[in-house]
Amino acid sequence: MPEHYSSIGEAVGAAMRHNIALAHGPQAEPPLQVRYFPPPAADPYSLPGMIARLEVTADPGEVAAIVEETTGALVGPLPQLTELVAASADWARARLDFDYPDPYVAAFDLWTRLASVHSMLVYAQEELEAVVGDIAEMPAETSDPRHHDMVQVKRTRELLHDVMGHGPCDAETMRQQAAVSPSPRAAARRTASPGADPGAPPAGPPGATPAASHRR
Repeated sequence: MPEHYSSIGEAVGAAMRHNIALAHGPQAEPPLQVRYFPPPAADPYSLPGMIARLEVTADPGEVAAIVEETTGALVGPLPQLTELVAASADWARARLDFDYPDPYVAAFDLWTRLASVHSMLVYAQEELEAVVGDIAEMPAETSDPRHHDMVQVKRTRELLHDVMGHGPCDAETMRQQAAVSPSPRAAARRTASPGADPGAPPAGPPGATPAASHRR
Protein backbone atom coordinates (compact mmCIF):
# COMPACT_ATOMS: atom_id res chain seq x y z
CA MET A 1 0.00 0.00 0.00
CA PRO A 2 1.45 3.41 -0.89
CA GLU A 3 2.55 5.56 2.01
CA HIS A 4 1.08 9.02 2.50
CA TYR A 5 2.33 11.97 4.51
CA SER A 6 0.33 14.61 6.31
CA SER A 7 2.75 17.48 5.71
CA ILE A 8 5.45 18.66 3.33
CA GLY A 9 8.08 18.47 6.09
CA GLU A 10 7.23 14.84 6.82
CA ALA A 11 7.37 13.97 3.13
CA VAL A 12 10.75 15.71 2.68
CA GLY A 13 12.16 13.85 5.69
CA ALA A 14 10.93 10.54 4.34
CA ALA A 15 12.41 11.34 0.94
CA MET A 16 15.79 12.07 2.53
CA ARG A 17 15.72 8.76 4.42
CA HIS A 18 14.73 7.04 1.18
CA ASN A 19 17.66 8.56 -0.71
CA ILE A 20 20.08 7.56 2.06
CA ALA A 21 18.78 3.99 1.89
CA LEU A 22 19.30 3.98 -1.88
CA ALA A 23 22.86 5.22 -1.48
CA HIS A 24 23.82 2.57 1.09
CA GLY A 25 21.94 -0.47 -0.07
CA PRO A 26 19.02 -1.94 -2.00
CA GLN A 27 15.62 -0.28 -1.90
CA ALA A 28 13.92 -1.30 1.33
CA GLU A 29 10.90 0.99 1.19
CA PRO A 30 8.05 1.38 -1.31
CA PRO A 31 8.05 4.41 -3.63
CA LEU A 32 7.07 7.64 -1.92
CA GLN A 33 3.77 9.40 -2.53
CA VAL A 34 2.94 12.80 -1.10
CA ARG A 35 -0.56 13.10 0.28
CA TYR A 36 -2.91 15.07 -1.99
CA PHE A 37 -4.30 18.27 -0.53
CA PRO A 38 -7.35 19.60 -2.39
CA PRO A 39 -7.11 23.33 -3.14
CA PRO A 40 -9.12 25.67 -0.88
CA ALA A 41 -11.38 26.56 -3.82
CA ALA A 42 -12.53 22.92 -4.00
CA ASP A 43 -14.68 23.41 -0.89
CA PRO A 44 -15.37 26.91 0.51
CA TYR A 45 -16.61 25.32 3.76
CA SER A 46 -13.46 23.28 4.36
CA LEU A 47 -11.02 24.74 6.88
CA PRO A 48 -8.56 25.86 4.14
CA GLY A 49 -11.49 27.25 2.18
CA MET A 50 -12.77 29.27 5.13
CA ILE A 51 -9.25 30.55 5.86
CA ALA A 52 -8.92 31.68 2.25
CA ARG A 53 -12.22 33.58 2.53
CA LEU A 54 -11.09 35.36 5.69
CA GLU A 55 -9.53 38.37 4.02
CA VAL A 56 -9.36 41.64 5.93
CA THR A 57 -11.89 43.08 3.49
CA ALA A 58 -14.45 40.32 4.10
CA ASP A 59 -17.91 41.34 5.20
CA PRO A 60 -18.46 41.16 9.00
CA GLY A 61 -21.49 38.94 8.55
CA GLU A 62 -19.48 36.48 6.50
CA VAL A 63 -16.66 36.42 9.04
CA ALA A 64 -19.15 35.81 11.85
CA ALA A 65 -20.70 32.96 9.84
CA ILE A 66 -17.27 31.40 9.26
CA VAL A 67 -16.36 31.55 12.96
CA GLU A 68 -19.77 30.11 13.84
CA GLU A 69 -19.19 27.34 11.29
CA THR A 70 -15.91 26.35 12.94
CA THR A 71 -17.57 25.95 16.34
CA GLY A 72 -20.57 23.96 15.10
CA ALA A 73 -21.32 21.19 17.57
CA LEU A 74 -21.71 18.46 14.93
CA VAL A 75 -19.31 19.27 12.10
CA GLY A 76 -17.17 22.20 13.32
CA PRO A 77 -13.42 21.54 13.12
CA LEU A 78 -12.78 22.97 16.59
CA PRO A 79 -15.24 20.64 18.40
CA GLN A 80 -13.84 17.74 16.39
CA LEU A 81 -10.28 18.66 17.40
CA THR A 82 -11.44 18.99 21.02
CA GLU A 83 -12.98 15.53 20.85
CA LEU A 84 -9.82 14.11 19.30
CA VAL A 85 -7.71 15.47 22.17
CA ALA A 86 -10.28 14.17 24.68
CA ALA A 87 -10.02 10.70 23.12
CA SER A 88 -6.21 10.93 23.32
CA ALA A 89 -6.44 11.84 27.01
CA ASP A 90 -8.75 8.87 27.64
CA TRP A 91 -6.25 6.66 25.82
CA ALA A 92 -3.51 7.81 28.21
CA ARG A 93 -5.88 7.41 31.17
CA ALA A 94 -6.30 3.73 30.34
CA ARG A 95 -2.54 3.31 30.87
CA LEU A 96 -2.25 4.93 34.31
CA ASP A 97 -0.37 2.81 36.85
CA PHE A 98 0.11 4.45 40.24
CA ASP A 99 1.74 1.30 41.63
CA TYR A 100 4.82 1.96 39.51
CA PRO A 101 7.77 2.41 41.93
CA ASP A 102 9.19 5.47 40.17
CA PRO A 103 7.48 8.66 41.42
CA TYR A 104 7.53 9.97 37.84
CA VAL A 105 4.62 8.29 36.13
CA ALA A 106 4.90 8.85 32.41
CA ALA A 107 1.26 8.00 31.66
CA PHE A 108 -0.01 10.43 34.29
CA ASP A 109 2.21 13.21 32.93
CA LEU A 110 0.92 12.53 29.43
CA TRP A 111 -2.70 12.50 30.62
CA THR A 112 -2.13 15.79 32.50
CA ARG A 113 -0.77 17.52 29.41
CA LEU A 114 -3.54 16.23 27.15
CA ALA A 115 -6.19 17.17 29.71
CA SER A 116 -4.69 20.67 29.85
CA VAL A 117 -4.83 20.99 26.06
CA HIS A 118 -8.44 19.79 26.13
CA SER A 119 -9.35 22.47 28.68
CA MET A 120 -7.71 25.15 26.54
CA LEU A 121 -9.63 24.01 23.46
CA VAL A 122 -12.92 24.08 25.38
CA TYR A 123 -12.10 27.60 26.54
CA ALA A 124 -11.20 28.66 22.99
CA GLN A 125 -14.51 27.34 21.70
CA GLU A 126 -16.46 29.19 24.40
CA GLU A 127 -14.63 32.43 23.60
CA LEU A 128 -15.24 32.07 19.85
CA GLU A 129 -18.93 31.40 20.42
CA ALA A 130 -19.10 34.52 22.59
CA VAL A 131 -17.52 36.85 20.01
CA VAL A 132 -19.64 35.87 17.01
CA GLY A 133 -22.10 38.67 17.74
CA ASP A 134 -19.28 41.18 18.24
CA ILE A 135 -17.77 40.25 14.88
CA ALA A 136 -21.08 40.80 13.10
CA GLU A 137 -21.35 44.29 14.61
CA MET A 138 -17.95 45.43 13.32
CA PRO A 139 -17.91 48.06 10.52
CA ALA A 140 -17.45 46.75 7.00
CA GLU A 141 -14.80 49.37 6.14
CA THR A 142 -11.22 48.94 7.32
CA SER A 143 -9.67 51.66 9.46
CA ASP A 144 -6.68 53.88 8.70
CA PRO A 145 -3.62 51.61 8.18
CA ARG A 146 -1.56 53.67 10.62
CA HIS A 147 -3.56 52.12 13.45
CA HIS A 148 -2.83 48.56 12.34
CA ASP A 149 0.84 48.65 13.33
CA MET A 150 -0.10 49.13 16.96
CA VAL A 151 -0.76 45.38 17.32
CA GLN A 152 0.88 42.30 15.87
CA VAL A 153 -0.28 40.37 12.82
CA LYS A 154 -1.40 36.91 13.96
CA ARG A 155 -1.68 35.10 10.66
CA THR A 156 1.89 33.96 10.04
CA ARG A 157 1.40 30.84 7.90
CA GLU A 158 0.37 30.87 4.27
CA LEU A 159 -1.99 28.28 2.84
CA LEU A 160 -0.23 25.13 1.67
CA HIS A 161 -1.16 25.70 -1.98
CA ASP A 162 0.23 29.23 -1.84
CA VAL A 163 3.55 27.84 -0.59
CA MET A 164 3.65 25.18 -3.29
CA GLY A 165 3.12 27.72 -6.04
CA HIS A 166 -0.58 27.44 -6.80
CA GLY A 167 -0.99 31.13 -6.02
CA PRO A 168 -3.46 32.86 -3.71
CA CYS A 169 -7.12 31.95 -3.98
CA ASP A 170 -9.65 34.35 -5.40
CA ALA A 171 -11.52 35.23 -2.21
CA GLU A 172 -14.39 36.88 -4.10
CA THR A 173 -14.94 33.78 -6.25
CA MET A 174 -14.93 31.64 -3.13
CA ARG A 175 -17.47 33.93 -1.47
CA GLN A 176 -19.80 33.50 -4.44
CA GLN A 177 -19.27 29.74 -4.35
CA ALA A 178 -19.99 29.66 -0.61
CA ALA A 179 -23.19 31.62 -1.17
CA VAL A 180 -24.61 28.86 -3.37
CA SER A 181 -23.04 25.90 -1.51
CA PRO A 182 -24.83 24.22 1.39
CA SER A 183 -23.27 24.80 4.78
CA PRO A 184 -22.15 21.58 6.55
CA ARG A 185 -23.46 23.07 9.79
CA ALA A 186 -26.92 23.57 8.32
CA ALA A 187 -26.85 20.14 6.67
CA ALA A 188 -25.88 18.54 9.98
CA ARG A 189 -28.76 20.30 11.73
CA ARG A 190 -31.17 18.95 9.14
CA THR A 191 -29.72 15.45 9.53
CA ALA A 192 -29.91 15.64 13.31
CA SER A 193 -33.52 16.80 13.24
CA PRO A 194 -36.03 13.96 13.57
CA GLY A 195 -37.81 12.92 10.38
CA ALA A 196 -41.46 13.18 9.70
CA ASP A 197 -43.32 11.70 12.66
CA PRO A 198 -46.33 9.61 11.57
CA GLY A 199 -48.19 10.77 14.67
CA ALA A 200 -47.41 14.45 14.16
CA PRO A 201 -50.26 16.76 13.19
CA PRO A 202 -50.52 17.66 9.50
CA ALA A 203 -48.89 20.83 8.23
CA GLY A 204 -50.98 23.98 8.27
CA PRO A 205 -52.31 25.79 5.22
CA PRO A 206 -49.85 27.60 2.94
CA GLY A 207 -50.56 30.97 4.52
CA ALA A 208 -50.05 29.82 8.10
CA THR A 209 -46.94 30.95 9.99
CA PRO A 210 -45.57 28.26 12.33
CA ALA A 211 -44.20 29.27 15.71
CA ALA A 212 -40.44 29.58 15.56
CA SER A 213 -38.04 28.69 18.31
CA HIS A 214 -34.69 30.46 18.06
CA ARG A 215 -31.75 28.76 19.59
CA ARG A 216 -28.25 29.96 19.69
